[in-house]
Amino acid sequence: MTIELSLDRTATLAQTVHIQSHTLVSDISKAEGGDDTGPSPHDLYDAALGACKALTVMWYARKKGIPVDDIHTRIERDATEERKGIYRLRATLSVQGRLTDAQLQELQAVAQKCPVHKLMSTVTTEITTTLGRLP
Repeated sequence: MTIELSLDRTATLAQTVHIQSHTLVSDISKAEGGDDTGPSPHDLYDAALGACKALTVMWYARKKGIPVDDIHTRIERDATEERKGIYRLRATLSVQGRLTDAQLQELQAVAQKCPVHKLMSTVTTEITTTLGRLP
């Protein structure tokens, strides 16, 4: 899959992000020199974790017949030591439904195994960057 980005000409630095049939904007805050027209790349990174955990729990609950009626996910970031190589994310998931304590524990274990959590914590990501001229 390819994700394409282009300069959003209505803002100073913002990027229009095209992912399959979806379009969104990413920007940086006004304090950082942007226009704050969309979530920052860090926000998107953090949101990917939250979305993955929620989607994984909901998918699993439906597959196993666990009665989850609603889910709310909160991601808290502590980037105070990012330059030292430590980036902390705290994910809190709250579910609604008639669940037993055993089902809650089962869903907790599933949330820990979402694919983005694994990517962020156990996989080595190799990135190749090239820069060229536009025609």
